[in-house]
Amino acid sequence: MTEASIYHALLIGWFALAAVTFIALFFITAPYGRHGGRARGPSVPSRLGWLIMESPSVLVFVVCYEIGRPGLVAWIFFLLWQLHYVHRAWLFPFRLRAPARPMPLYVVGSAFFFTTVNGYLNARWLTALGPGYSRAWLADPRFLVGVALFLFGFAVNQHADRVLFSLRRPGESGYKIPHGGLYRFVSCPNYLGEILEWCGWALATWSLAGLAFALWTIANLVPRARAHHRWYRTTFSEYPAERRAVVPFVY
Repeated sequence: MTEASIYHALLIGWFALAAVTFIALFFITAPYGRHGGRARGPSVPSRLGWLIMESPSVLVFVVCYEIGRPGLVAWIFFLLWQLHYVHRAWLFPFRLRAPARPMPLYVVGSAFFFTTVNGYLNARWLTALGPGYSRAWLADPRFLVGVALFLFGFAVNQHADRVLFSLRRPGESGYKIPHGGLYRFVSCPNYLGEILEWCGWALATWSLAGLAFALWTIANLVPRARAHHRWYRTTFSEYPAERRAVVPFVY
């Protein structure tokens, strides 16, 4: 079998697994963060867990670009990808307030698998297995709107994270109700930001790999936002009733 045939079989399976995951996560909440009390089995420190499970997204892209044939447009996509993942893998974990709850090892392992496969599918499409992008793509409306959506989503995600980090002073633990920004409308604007990012990525790359990643993001984060929203409403009697889980005014 050629790499191209393996790639396309893997991509089909990736779409199918995203659909299964979306359904499953409405019934099973991943046991980390505020839901960590439900964890079972061996665990690792939260910061180490984040480093392990997110680093493949950075490193797989670097390797694929090293062995591939990226053009100018592909390098722009590389910068966008790393803008998100260098922060997510190597900066975000050290912004977590200590003591953070440990992360179950099976959650870390499954996320490591996801970021490895997802990074491969996107990077190899951009650098070797896709048709390539001419410089004319830089003026294509799909590229322009997609990049704008990606950057807007990144800004939403970063602002939402800053609000969450500001809720605790050094040495504090526990949870509080976040306010400001899109927290006026939804419980999880950080998740909304990520969904917008990768929908923008799918549009800008105009690829099945990008579409699969956008669907995976929705499959993972919409059920988790629902669980967060339910947790907020259960934990805080004064929680704003008008907030939705992740989509303002809708859901």
